[in-house]
Amino acid sequence: MKTRPDELIAQLLDLGVEPGGVLVVHTAFSKLAPVDGGPTSLIAALQSAVGAAGTLVMPSMSDDDDHVFDPEKTPCRGMGIVAETFRSLPGVLRSDSPHSFAASGARAREITAPHPVEVPHGPKSPVGRIHDLDGRVLLLGVGHDGNTTIHLAEELAPVRYRLEKSAMVLRDGTPTRVEYGEIDHCCENFALMDQWLGDRQRRGRVGHGAARLIRSRDVVRVAVERLRENETAFLHPLGVDAECDAARASLESRVV
Repeated sequence: MKTRPDELIAQLLDLGVEPGGVLVVHTAFSKLAPVDGGPTSLIAALQSAVGAAGTLVMPSMSDDDDHVFDPEKTPCRGMGIVAETFRSLPGVLRSDSPHSFAASGARAREITAPHPVEVPHGPKSPVGRIHDLDGRVLLLGVGHDGNTTIHLAEELAPVRYRLEKSAMVLRDGTPTRVEYGEIDHCCENFALMDQWLGDRQRRGRVGHGAARLIRSRDVVRVAVERLRENETAFLHPLGVDAECDAARASLESRVV
């Protein structure tokens, strides 16, 4: 049976979504479906839940490293149908980085202000600003392996591992390839956050999918504590995953 828009709003509020707050949402629509009205209805329900004084944010990162990022046109299909639909809606703002986020509402312009390409998810990025605004992270049909805020914690810990990445951007009107080191790995072990967060995390259902709601500051605080105890807490042991192996290898050539 399709979940109605009014049911979605009730589920979101019961979970703890606060009107007037800042909410960053990561979602796999297939896990929530069927929803009456599809992705557009889910977005409308999220906007209704945060209210006119609130701010809704979603990732809108590009997965195209070979073309110049254009916030008006570059798709974010890798982020899912809800994020791709959201970034295209009238009135939604999108930041200027290939690691962009899209936002609507009261703090949208502040959250989507320019941020550095070379530090994708640092304090001056959208997730850093959401953290500073005491925003919430909402995971719909996805686990913490899709929670970008954990990368902010890695930056703040700070971990030393980096993977070599590049992106095409406009610099003084000229298409330019930017090379940088990004904190990255397979992210599967971000699932450890479920155990580490304990009752700081609220669980429920939205549509037909599992939902988690957490303060951004709790995500960062808990993850930073663990990473300061063990810098490689989120990396698989050697030989399990190629990205994690590359991240471990990068530690040998980096200095604190």
